[in-house]
Amino acid sequence: MSVVPAEVLPGSARAVARPVRAAAELAPRARLWPSLVAVYRAQLSRARVARIPLLFVATFQSVGILIMMRGVVDGGREAEAVVAGSAVLVVAFVALNLLAQYFGQLRASGGLDHYATLPVPPAAVVLGAAGAYASFTVPGTLVTAVFGCVLFGLPLTHLWVLAAVIPLAGAALSGLGAAFGLLAPRPELATVLGQLGMSAALLLGVLPPDRMPEAVRFSRDLLPSTYGVEAFARTFGPNPDWAYVLGDLAVCAGVGVVSLAVATWAYRRAAVR
Repeated sequence: MSVVPAEVLPGSARAVARPVRAAAELAPRARLWPSLVAVYRAQLSRARVARIPLLFVATFQSVGILIMMRGVVDGGREAEAVVAGSAVLVVAFVALNLLAQYFGQLRASGGLDHYATLPVPPAAVVLGAAGAYASFTVPGTLVTAVFGCVLFGLPLTHLWVLAAVIPLAGAALSGLGAAFGLLAPRPELATVLGQLGMSAALLLGVLPPDRMPEAVRFSRDLLPSTYGVEAFARTFGPNPDWAYVLGDLAVCAGVGVVSLAVATWAYRRAAVR
């Protein structure tokens, strides 16, 4: 006859008193900043080869608009608006058009499921992709701005303000582009929305505002890239009003925070479906 130890009997006092091991803790969720850097580097390496030709197209488009407007605009405030609008248009082409297409295709192909399995915050995915795409706009924006200044005889003194205009206007437009791609039910519609947004940036940002009807000027004030254009255009004068420049940049920053928050919400909404 075999004897069963008392401590393994379910009703014994020793079995009840036996301590229970604590469940193993899960690994902590990755923090926002390291996750953002990792997503940014991954997106930058993936998009480098595919997006460089498209960036060339964006720069060539803006340079062509400058050459075309040279036959219409002689100088003054109108020339400043044309040069500033053409430079920011490069940002709009990438941030609105290409980012809307990217997130639209990512949602349609199930690529969001891959990011949903990673222990990274949703904001890191949106900000990392937006930052990677916005990085490609820097060379084209600088080339367009320098070419426009030389073409219209504008000073190159304050081109350094583009260091603030590019990221702030890019953040505002990238948030809109990502939201278009994530909220559109089909990738084709995301592409259409991105192209419509870029067309609005072209018509409302490049054309001199003094020649626009009052209703169109009101629509221009609703476009976030307009404030980046105004901030850059105000620096061409001999004595720039830096208070207005900082005000325009602050509006870009505020719209950027809101639009990226909306894009993050749209990412969460699309990832759980």
